[in-house]
Order: sequence, then structure tokens, then C-alpha cells
Amino acid sequence: MMRRARRVLPWLLLATSSAFGQISPGALAKAHATLEGPANCIKCHGLRKEPMAQLCLACHKDLAWTIDKNRGLHAREMKAGGKPCASCHPDHAGTNFALIAWPEGSAVKFDHRRAGWALDGKHATTKCEKCHTPANRVSPAVALFPRHAAPGWLGLETTCATCHRADDIHQNSLGASCDKCHDAKAWKPAPKFDHANSDYPLTGKHADVECDKCHLAARLHIAPTAAGRTVPLFKPLGHKECSACHEDPHKGRLSAKCGDCHVTRGFAIVDRKEFDHSRTRYALDGKHRTVRCEACHGPTMKKNPPFASCGSCHTDAHAGEASQNGALLDCGSCHTVSGFAPSTFSLAKHQVTRFALRGRHQTVKCAACHTAVARAANARGPKTVRLHLSFSACASCHTDAHGGQLNASADKGACEGCHTDAGWKPSTYSRAQHATKRLPLEGRHAAVPCAACHAATRRGLPALTLAAALGTAKVAIAIPETACESCHADPHAGQFTTDAARANTQGCRSCHDATAFRPSTVTVVSHGNFSFALDGAHRAAPCVACHDAMKSVGASSTLIAAPVKLASLPFTQRRDRCASCHDTPHGSQFGGRKDGGACESCHGIASFAPATRFNHDRDATFSLAGAHARTACALCHRRDAQQRVIYRPLAGACESCHAKVPTGRSK
Repeated sequence: MMRRARRVLPWLLLATSSAFGQISPGALAKAHATLEGPANCIKCHGLRKEPMAQLCLACHKDLAWTIDKNRGLHAREMKAGGKPCASCHPDHAGTNFALIAWPEGSAVKFDHRRAGWALDGKHATTKCEKCHTPANRVSPAVALFPRHAAPGWLGLETTCATCHRADDIHQNSLGASCDKCHDAKAWKPAPKFDHANSDYPLTGKHADVECDKCHLAARLHIAPTAAGRTVPLFKPLGHKECSACHEDPHKGRLSAKCGDCHVTRGFAIVDRKEFDHSRTRYALDGKHRTVRCEACHGPTMKKNPPFASCGSCHTDAHAGEASQNGALLDCGSCHTVSGFAPSTFSLAKHQVTRFALRGRHQTVKCAACHTAVARAANARGPKTVRLHLSFSACASCHTDAHGGQLNASADKGACEGCHTDAGWKPSTYSRAQHATKRLPLEGRHAAVPCAACHAATRRGLPALTLAAALGTAKVAIAIPETACESCHADPHAGQFTTDAARANTQGCRSCHDATAFRPSTVTVVSHGNFSFALDGAHRAAPCVACHDAMKSVGASSTLIAAPVKLASLPFTQRRDRCASCHDTPHGSQFGGRKDGGACESCHGIASFAPATRFNHDRDATFSLAGAHARTACALCHRRDAQQRVIYRPLAGACESCHAKVPTGRSK
């Protein structure tokens, strides 16, 4: 077949026009006029039985491009079944044939959905030639086959800007996809536009503002178009800061970010969480941070409330008493914004006032002296803290703790006579001062605490009467007790009191002093004032050797009301003879003597032995003479069964002693 076609081709080229008319079914349309002639048949019909559509697309490259991109009517038709091109585009029907056989009957009736882009809204009523113009053919396919004549069904794009470039009032600032905001029904309104999806969602009052208020604002200085139309500016439009649209009423004094203080619900509504008061002329510190805005700015939130001094907002809690050198002081002189209390008025500052703080006054709380008192009826606030106080005397602040007991004294009971501001205790009342009273403090009395005698509850002493008259200190200044027995128990049962049988003008002090109850102050010499003078060996004898009662253990306290009673020490015995204290070692040997065997007849008080007062020649019936004078007493005075020396009776005959003569000695 191919070889035959090649043999026929030269003949076809040489054929006459009459002969060609017999081959061609008819004249080609004007668009295919260049393909007339038998030599061109194979350009459309081919020699190898290729599909005619393939040869059509080889020439119509624009259609090949749309099919390859799966765009438009031809791509959809090919995909649906691959209809031959001649089914819609038959030729050989004459020079003026339009080459398009519309299935619907005409282009006006064409179902645009077949092209893949249905006509909706106003597009459905728009004439075809309104869109299918050479100007709107902007598809890349047009450049592949530019010979299409008007109206030009191929080459249009589906984007709005393809046809409405001149109508784009946004001047391409929002992109070419108009359908993001608009639909085909009408240009206005833009039903698909939602400001919430934009870079600046509308909240609060902004939601009620007309679009042109922002997009045609005079501040944008939008130049009119050539046609004299002022086109709204949608992008770029400043919106990062409120000042892009709103005038700053603060004239730059505060933050450039209005959103730091304000919210879109209304300019008068301030976001208190975000508002930075430190940017204003009065930064909020301390307790001011917790104060409600209305407390200073009022319910209407008035601007610039006074703040030059604390008194601009706060009532003077001192009713004008806060002054120095006659000039009133502002609250900030003594207080901080961290709180009204404690005051910053320091100890050093107080030292330069009329009343310098010393001693315990330095630790006293301010409120203890500077108390709050009720204000006058016409004054603001319920109370006033007093600053100017009377301090001429301790009594200006302190009540008389002694209940007026010292009113009769020379200083009228002034506290400073016995106390200092170093502390109420101990008192400064000295021993020297006490010595001027009825009872000087000596010995142990000097170490006794004042309260032991002067307190209302005196341990070991009788309780004082009329405790209410003692004052809050409960201290009796003048106590009735001055005698020893007024406080101390008398172990001698009144033997030596001034009105007793053995009266002593000095009472207890005759034998004791304030140093201690034991030992007593009785000496060997003063003992002679009593019924028995201490001589000889008696001078060295301890008291307890004669006074047995002193052997008892003393009580822990000698006070009258002490829980342990003091042991009794009676000195009632009469010791005028030796036998009163000493047992005789001689038994009854000397009982027959005229002196009854008195010890002092033979013994002196220096010692018991030897018997210095005994004279053997004078006092005995046997005179010692000769060798007897040198004989030891024991050779004659032997001991009996009780080991007592036998002095009487003894025989005076020689043989009573010399009955036997020892060997070697002459009789």
C-alpha cells in the first residue's frame, strides 16, 4: 500500500484541476484554505492510516497542549471516548463554512459545563463575545496556534483576573483569585470574605466600623484613578499598631502600643492586666499596685488626677500635727508606698526631736505612745494619730504604779527618783538611800530582793493588807516591820526580848547581826554578861558542848511564815556548878565533905588534871612527907573494878600500903 501511494503521488501532483475536483469531496473552509490541492491531502488524511485526530493535533498544537494538561472541552471529550475531530469540525463544506458543528445548535446554546467551567450568576447572562475576545486569550496555548480568529473559543483562563483585570479595584494587591472573597452573582457584597481570616481580625468596636472608614481614610492619601475614581486601599494597610489609624491622645508620653492599655471593646475600657502605669508620670509601687483604678480616677476614669503629694489622695491621719520646725511634712517623710505601717521615722530622726528615745523607750512600739484618738466631728476619717505629746514628766505617759504612796515625799513620787528609762526593773533606789530609813540594809539584807519584803505577796512573811492601795506594782513602799522578830521566827521563845525575864535592850542584835543567824556574835567576853563567864578551858569549848539544842540542823529559812519551822533553842538551864555539865569521875567519894564534893575545891578551870587547887597536906588526912612526897599518886590511889581512882576511904597506917616488901629492898 505504501509503495502504491508513492507511485500514485507524482500523478496526483500532475493532475489537472478538473481531475482534482473529482477526488476532493468539496472546498475547504477558509481556515484550511492553505491545505487546498491534492498534494496537501496527506497533511490531514495521512498515508499510513494514522488517526485523523493525531494529524489534527500535530497542526493544532494549542489543542494538544490543553489535552495534555487535561484542561477544557477537548480534554474532557477525549477522556470521555475519544470522538474524532470531524464529528464536531467537518470540512469540505465550502469556503465560508464555520468548521464548528454545535451539538446544541449554536454557540449561544452551548452547555458551558462541557468545558469544565459552568456559567453561574451574572456569567450565565453574559454574551459569549464579552468573554471570548482576543484580549482575554491569555492561556499559554494561544502562543502555540495564534491563527485563531475571533471570537476565539480557546485560550481563556478560569481566573477572574483573566477577564476582569481592568475591573480589579484592588489593583492586584490581593492577588488574582477574586473568588476567595467574591462570587459570580455580584461584585458587592463579597460574601466569601471573612475579616477574621485576614491579618487583622475585627473585634470589639472595630466590627461595627464601615469598611470605607479604614480603607478610604483620608490619612491614606489615596490618589484617584485616571477616571477620577478613588479606589479603597485594602493592601498594604498598616494595622500593627493602633496609631496607624487612631491619633495618639497622649501625644507620645505613653507607650506607642495602644494595646498595652486599651482594648477594642472601647477606648475608655483599659486592660488593667496589661496597663503599665510606670509609663505615666506616676508609677505605681507597693500598696498602690493593689488599689482599684476607680479609687484614684473615679467612676468616670478621669485623666490626670492630682498626685504631687500624698495629701492629694490621702487624709492626714495626724490632723496637721506632722510638722518639723513649724513646717508641715508630707506623708512620704515618714511612710512609704509599701504600707502605712511601719513608719520610716527612724530612731535617729526621733533623737533630734524634743524627746530623744533612750533605754527601753527605744524598743517601745510607736503606737504605744502615739495613740489614735477620735477626730473632730467636721474632720475626715474616724481617728487621728497623735504626734505632739506631753512628756514633761514620766507621769505624762505612765500611771503611778505605787498608788500614790509617795505623794508625801519631797519629789511627789517622781518615777525618775527610783527608776530610769533603761527599764522599770531594777530600781535605782540604793542601799545608801535605804540607810536613811528605819532599817539600813546590811549583811544578808543587802542581798535580799526588794520584793522579798516590799511585794504584796511576800514569801515567808505575812501578806500586806490593803493591797488595792499598793498600785499596779503591788509594792509597799513603807513597811511596818523593822524589828528582827517582825520577820524572823524567834527560836528562843522570847527569852531575850525587851520585855522578857532575861530582857536585852538590843533584842536579837545582842547576839546576832544581819550577816547570818549562825554563828552568833556572842564572844567569850560577852558571854560574861550572861550567868556564866567563860574562863580557862571553858573559853575553848564549843557552844554545842553546853547548849545541846544547838546540835539540831537549822531550818532552810528563819522567816515567820516559812513552811519549815525553826528548831527551838531554849537557853533556860542554870550552869553555876561544874556538876551541871560535868559528870564526876569520883563517884560519891567526896559526898561527905562540907562542900559536897564540889569540883572547884580541887580542880581549876584551866584543865581537869592536875587538880591544881588540891593540897594533900591541907586537904587530906595523910600528910605527904619524906619519900611520900616523891611517890606517884597511882601507887597509893589504885582503881576499883569500875576503873575509878580510889581517893577515899584509904587507911593511914603504913602496913596498909607496905604489907609486903619487894625482894632486895629493905623494909
